[in-house]
Amino acid sequence: MAAPSSEAVAGVDLPKLERGKGEKCVEDTQFMRRNHMDLLKHQRDETMRKGIRTTRHSLKRCVECHASEKTGSVAASKEDFCAACHSYASVKLDCWDCHATRPGKKSAASPHVPSQVNGGGQ
Repeated sequence: MAAPSSEAVAGVDLPKLERGKGEKCVEDTQFMRRNHMDLLKHQRDETMRKGIRTTRHSLKRCVECHASEKTGSVAASKEDFCAACHSYASVKLDCWDCHATRPGKKSAASPHVPSQVNGGGQ
């Protein structure tokens, strides 16, 4: 199991997180802390509205890399990668309303799929 990482910002300790399974993240850690939500929204729009599937900033890839060795999830426990940071920042974590929190698992909910992948309608 990888060693947890922790830093202090303005005298407040950040959550202790397990390191991802890869050699390094697809982007700089500080950049990801501030911008991951925008990257995921952009990825969502490209996939759902334009039918373009890439992996660099995909939620699936994030989950595969950051799922806990202990729980196998990014949000099953308050110490898991996504849950810990979102709790620390008091931000609602609603990705998992539709998406799986564990690698290789199907999501519990089935979101509406537009009839036309590239246009989503007329």
